[in-house]
Amino acid sequence: MRALLARGRRLFCGVVHLAALPGAPRFAGSFEAVLERAVSDARALVDGGVDALLVENFGDAPFFAGSVPPETVAAMARALGAVGEVSGHRPLGVNVLRNDARAALALCAAAGASFLRVNVHTGAMVTDQGLVEGRAAETLRERARLAPEALILADLHVKHATPLGSESIEEAALEAFERGGADALIVTGTRTGVPVDAKDLVRVKESLPRAPLLVGSGLTEANAAALLAHADGAIVGTWLERDGVSGNEVDPERVARLRRAFDAV
Repeated sequence: MRALLARGRRLFCGVVHLAALPGAPRFAGSFEAVLERAVSDARALVDGGVDALLVENFGDAPFFAGSVPPETVAAMARALGAVGEVSGHRPLGVNVLRNDARAALALCAAAGASFLRVNVHTGAMVTDQGLVEGRAAETLRERARLAPEALILADLHVKHATPLGSESIEEAALEAFERGGADALIVTGTRTGVPVDAKDLVRVKESLPRAPLLVGSGLTEANAAALLAHADGAIVGTWLERDGVSGNEVDPERVARLRRAFDAV
């Protein structure tokens, strides 16, 4: 993953949105069906040409603000293993929503994932889960103990949240990268599927040009060129799903179209 972020070509990371897992309110009763869907979506992403895959417990809303229960970690370990079987050489990452970096690190150690996404790594955000605070001190120490090679991709002013206080996005970037030790930074829109404001990308890139910067929501075939002009890649979930609707199965034709858009930048 580190090599992919360091190269000149834009990183295309596709998201496997897991259906609700055992214990979550919307769990449909068959974990095997969850795994089958995850593998099917992963295959579509791989066949369409993504560079990396990120697995997250998207269907588990409403999310815990911090630690998730053991059944969630166990289910995600199986899902990561299943997705890993079809990912080939591509780096595999994990995001344990809403903000359980400790569980994500454990999954990196157990399932061989090479990176984790952390929604609130430094600072504090007011969210639908209440106040979510960054725990960079614990996360970096746990990484050293559990998965020292795993990269931390940290959101700045993450979607579905409002910063507590008045820090600018440039200040958030400096805190996450320089003091929080993140390996790459992510800028999102306000909600899932909502595009990033290109001005935010420019502000972060100009203030911290050495930090790898990723678009974290709302990238589409139509806006890819404009947004990727200011970023080193993107994490894409919603637009790759049928009709661009979150929670639908991944559409391999959409993946291929967005791959071509990435290659044209």
